[in-house]
Amino acid sequence: MSFADLGLIPELLKAVADAGYTEPTPIQRQAIPTVIAGHDVMGGAQTGTGKTAGFTLPLLHRIARHANTSTSPARHATRALILAPTRELAMQVYESVKTYSKHLPLRSICVYGGVDIKPQQAELRRGIEVVIATPGRLLDHVEQKSINLSQVEVLVLDEADRMLDMGFIPDIKRILALLPANRQSLLFSATFSDEIKKLADQMLKNPQLIEVARRNMVSETITHRVHPVSSGMKRNLLAHLLRHQPDTQALVFVDTKLACGRLAHFLERHGISADAIHGDKGQQQRTETLEAFKSGKLRVLVATDVAARGIDIDELPYVINFELPHTAEDYVAPIGRTGRAGHQGNAVSLVCAEESTASPRSRS
Repeated sequence: MSFADLGLIPELLKAVADAGYTEPTPIQRQAIPTVIAGHDVMGGAQTGTGKTAGFTLPLLHRIARHANTSTSPARHATRALILAPTRELAMQVYESVKTYSKHLPLRSICVYGGVDIKPQQAELRRGIEVVIATPGRLLDHVEQKSINLSQVEVLVLDEADRMLDMGFIPDIKRILALLPANRQSLLFSATFSDEIKKLADQMLKNPQLIEVARRNMVSETITHRVHPVSSGMKRNLLAHLLRHQPDTQALVFVDTKLACGRLAHFLERHGISADAIHGDKGQQQRTETLEAFKSGKLRVLVATDVAARGIDIDELPYVINFELPHTAEDYVAPIGRTGRAGHQGNAVSLVCAEESTASPRSRS
């Protein structure tokens, strides 16, 4: 099956071809025709499955009739709203929207907190058809009257499970109340807890359920290794493992922001190019660190779970759990950063006896 078989308009097919994609992934084969047909969707998908294109392509198809080159803000009402839990993930979705809308005169913007709101306000007031936003900053814009949501036709809630973990559900409910009742809604989540199902009941109308992998399963392209080690020797073992793979990049997960910075400093002192990313770092710092890692200038990125959301590198070879999570879901989500898009990946976990009685890894 090709993308042309899914019913997408020529402008989108050209953008897909420009990006070098020829064959849709399983979730794209299911989601694209379903969304084009106007159905609400409850989607369950692992990271690296092509989920983002699975909703951005049909979303752009649905609103393409509004594409125009007019300079009047009134001609560029917000037609699609995509909500993401973190700035990094929002930027990843925004890049996807830009990539696939390149042959359509549709405007898009990514709005998130931690940066000056004024440039975002100025751009929104010019009129923007596709808005990708984190919930808190979107509500800031609603309060400042820099966005009008009365003409939204398609709503996407991405990574709903992470929204729940980060305490965003009250904000989501406030946003839902501002949107037209007659709209199409898509909810994507790696897992479906009772709370997510409850939110889906409020948000979706007769949704189509799309699941491309059994819940809490990990990709078959990932090799898993566990290294038993005493807690005092963990850092040394990590440095040893990294020195024996001198040409590979690695994403290392830790449980706290403090441990994040300390471990990155330790690796730097041992001659391994490393930096940390966590919730206390400023947006510019996080963006610069991520870009350095994505471009290959930085070899090791030490991160907390939430901070690493939005890291989208198809060929990232190594993910290392410095602490082992205590639930299947907490294990599956981080290691989904490797073994993506059919590439081989390696998940390494460093486990000491003390962790059998420790608290589960936090989501700083």
